[in-house]
Amino acid sequence: MPTRMLRLPVRRTPDTRSRPLFRAAVAALALVVLAAPTWRPPPVTRAVASPAPGSAPGQPGTVAFIGVNVVPMDRERVIENQTVLVRDGRIVEVGPVGQVQVPAGALRVDGAGKYLMPGLAEMHGHLPGGNTPREFIDNVLFLFVANGVTFVRGMQGDPRQFGIRDSVMQGLMLGPTLVLGSPAMSGQDVQTVEDARRLVREYKEAGYDLLKIHEGLSPEVYQAIVETAREVDIPYGGHVPDAVGLHGALEAGQITIDHLDNYILAAERDDSPLRDAPPLERALKLALYLDESKIPALAEATRRAGAWVIPTLPLWEVLMGASEPAEVLLERPEVKYVPHEAVQQWANWVRTLQERVDREGARAHIEFRKRLLKALADAGVGILLGSDAPQIFSVPGFSIHREMRAMVEAGLTPYQVLESGTRNVAVYLGTPDEFGTVSPGRRADLILLEANPLEDVANVARRAGVMVRGRWLPESEIQERLARIAANYAVE
Repeated sequence: MPTRMLRLPVRRTPDTRSRPLFRAAVAALALVVLAAPTWRPPPVTRAVASPAPGSAPGQPGTVAFIGVNVVPMDRERVIENQTVLVRDGRIVEVGPVGQVQVPAGALRVDGAGKYLMPGLAEMHGHLPGGNTPREFIDNVLFLFVANGVTFVRGMQGDPRQFGIRDSVMQGLMLGPTLVLGSPAMSGQDVQTVEDARRLVREYKEAGYDLLKIHEGLSPEVYQAIVETAREVDIPYGGHVPDAVGLHGALEAGQITIDHLDNYILAAERDDSPLRDAPPLERALKLALYLDESKIPALAEATRRAGAWVIPTLPLWEVLMGASEPAEVLLERPEVKYVPHEAVQQWANWVRTLQERVDREGARAHIEFRKRLLKALADAGVGILLGSDAPQIFSVPGFSIHREMRAMVEAGLTPYQVLESGTRNVAVYLGTPDEFGTVSPGRRADLILLEANPLEDVANVARRAGVMVRGRWLPESEIQERLARIAANYAVE
C-alpha cells in the first residue's frame, strides 16, 4: 500500500496537443469534435427545488441505526446486530444492540437485516463551474449523493468551485465533501518553464488542493511543475504526459496515475513494428504488440514510488470504441438524469467513433487494462475508485457502480473494490481517522444497504438510504428527488 499521502489545507482541454496519444488519434479518426462531448448544463426550463439547507426540517441532531449489520471496512468482516449512534455529523458509538443507549428524541432507523458501510468516493470527478445554473449544480451534486458517493475529488478546476465547496460544508447545498484539483496543467496552457512556476504558485495561493497534470507537457515544463510544487507543498497527480512517460512520472513523485495512463506505452514490445508508425496507427493497434512480461516490473515500480492508480475502466471502453453500441448505451436507465441534448451528443460521438476504430485493437486495449489492474492490486499498489464523471455515458454516482463491477470482472475481490472507495481514500488523503470506516469519531458518511456488499458489489446499489455528514436521506426521499430531476430533463 502506498505510504505517500495528499496533504490538504483544512478542463478537459479541447486541443490535440493536450490529449493522450490514444484519444487524440481516435478523435481525429472519428472526424468529430476534438474532444469527447462533455456534459454541459442546459437552459433552465423548469426549476428543480433544492433541498433545504443543512438538516432536513424536523430531523433531530442524533440518528441511531438499530440492529444493523456493520461493514466497518477496517478489514474484511461484518459485525452483526449493532447500534450505530450518530450525533452532529460524527459517529459517536458503535456497539451491540442493548449495550448502546439511544437518547430520547433521536431518529431511529431500523437496520434489521440491513448492512451499514462507509460512503464511497469518486476520485476522478468533474464539478460544475463558470456560469453553470444553480439548478444544474444542485442536480449533479445530488446524483453523487443519491448513489452513496459522499466524497468527490474534483479534477477540472474552476474558481466557482470554491464557493460550491464552502456552501456544501456550511450546509447551504446538499452534496459530497469536495477536494478540488486545479485547472488542467496541459501543454496548451503551460508551454514554458516560466508558465509552470507561475501557475503552480497561483493555484496554491488560490486554495486548490492539488495540481491536475494533463497531456502535452514537455519534460522541462513538467519538471518545473514538480520542483515548484515541492517548494510550495502542493501534490500533483492525474494524467501522464507522453513526453514524460510512466517511469518519469513515478520517479517525479506524481501521487496518482489516473486512467492507468501511459502503462500501455511502457509495455510495448521492444521489437514492436509500430514504434515508428504514424500516431493514428499506433493508437489503434498498439495493444496488439505488447510484452505483458513487463507488467510485473511496472507494477513493482508503481508500488515502490508510492503512487496510487485510478482505473476508470468502463469509460475507457467507450473512449476506445470498445463499448456496446450507442443504441444499447442509450438504454441505460441513468441517462434520464442527463440533459437530452448531451445524451444525443454522446450517442452520435459513439456511433461515429465505432464506425472507424480497429475493434480488435480496441478490445485488446481494454483487456490489457483489466490484466494490468489485477497485477497492480496483486503487487500491493494502492487503488482508488474513480469513474471520470460527468463524462460521456458516465453519469455521476451511477458510473461508480459500473466501475466497481468492472473492477470485480478484472479480478479484484469485492472487499478490494470497496476498500478503494472508502478506507484507501482516507489513507491517500492522510486522514485515516477522519472517514472511510464505520467507527467512533469518523465523519458520518454512510450507506444503508439491503444486502451484503462483500458478497456482491452490485448490492451497493440496493440502498435503504444514504447519510452524508450526519444528514439521513431515506431511499424514498432519494427516489422522489431523482424523479424530479428526470422530469426536468424529459423531452416534451
